[in-house]
Amino acid sequence: MVPGSSQARGVSLAVCLLLALATARTAWAASGFTSPRRVGYTVGDQWEPALTADGRGHVYILFPQYGPVRDCSACTVPTMALMVSNDNGITWQPPHALAPSPTGQFDAQIKVDPVDRQTLYASWLQGAHDIMVARSQDFGGTWYFAVAEHSPEAVIDKPVLAVRGPNIYVSFNHQQTLAVAASHDYAQNFSSTVLNPGAGPGWSLAAGATVDVATNVYFSWKAYPRAHLLTQPVEVFISRSADGGKNWSTTPMDVSGAAPGCPAQECSNGFLASQVALASDDAGVIYALWNSGAAAGQPQRIYFSSSTDGQNWSAKVDVSTAQAGVEHCFPAITAGAAGDVRIAWMDTRMEAQNRPLWNTFYRASTNGGATWSPESQLSGPARGYDYILPGGFLFPFGNLFSIAIDVLGNTQAVWGEGRNYESPGSIWYSHGR
Repeated sequence: MVPGSSQARGVSLAVCLLLALATARTAWAASGFTSPRRVGYTVGDQWEPALTADGRGHVYILFPQYGPVRDCSACTVPTMALMVSNDNGITWQPPHALAPSPTGQFDAQIKVDPVDRQTLYASWLQGAHDIMVARSQDFGGTWYFAVAEHSPEAVIDKPVLAVRGPNIYVSFNHQQTLAVAASHDYAQNFSSTVLNPGAGPGWSLAAGATVDVATNVYFSWKAYPRAHLLTQPVEVFISRSADGGKNWSTTPMDVSGAAPGCPAQECSNGFLASQVALASDDAGVIYALWNSGAAAGQPQRIYFSSSTDGQNWSAKVDVSTAQAGVEHCFPAITAGAAGDVRIAWMDTRMEAQNRPLWNTFYRASTNGGATWSPESQLSGPARGYDYILPGGFLFPFGNLFSIAIDVLGNTQAVWGEGRNYESPGSIWYSHGR
């Protein structure tokens, strides 16, 4: 064999791929999580899944299905589809349309009431003018539906849901205006207020939400200085209401450089921009996880902060062990008992053939983020998908994913993997500790 020949390069590539495959398998096998499995429909594309778990052993995944929906002639693209597990994620019922409709359904949100740990709520954007909220008290079997916001003239976007007892909140935006629809009677009636009155020209998007044990409600959001001008810094905020959503106080958390672009993956402007995920534990501590970059177009990192009053926040801490220069995005967070906080994100620390590959990583803390567990890799190799290589997947399929704590104390996780922003793509699931 001649060094440098095509045969030698082929053998070297094969060896590298085998090593990457062995490394990836070892990463998730040693993590305590189940190996990732595809969930959802096996045809079409599945995008931006949301997940929650209740106190009775049920786990729920809600996602928009871009493609055929079995036994649903009234469904269009995309359709909001629901999957249910009755045994903490060991087995899953087949997915089905949650609310068949002739108009598209986007931006899945699903939460369990932390008070009774049973009542289930879902929210999504219906077409371009309606924010829907649905409630189920029989583990997703039947649903009550409400229109939280109807905007016949303005196009609205990006619902973000938070629930506790009778208090149901869902945010939505119209360009620079960020509003919150609030219900205090279990989603039967809603009224809306603007969270950021007086906002200047630009664009505002909510990203995370939680209601703490004292029923204070929080929304995290980001503001672009001018609509569609994504070369400028992005401001990151957390807003708090102590009176049921009538009045809001806002805390600036960070200023991030403009997001890196991804034209080769056909992504939309700002796809990799800063986001902020929120959670609160049973002691009332609020936790935030977000990605932020120091300079425009440069790779971003993942940061964590906490607050005992929702107004004063600890100094941000970089929680990733990836080397400098690695792109980080898409924070996900959940919390349970006092001090129990768990986080996940995606980054590009792996590469193949000089091409960055994405993976989903996870850490947990039992002391409110003072110390963290070693990183676990949730994503892993899978055969039969040209966008999943031994070392990682080519691109995140959607910029949202979810984690939750089940009744056994395990972490449930679901995320999207794809070839690029457009398609194809699928959702993947794992659970463990």
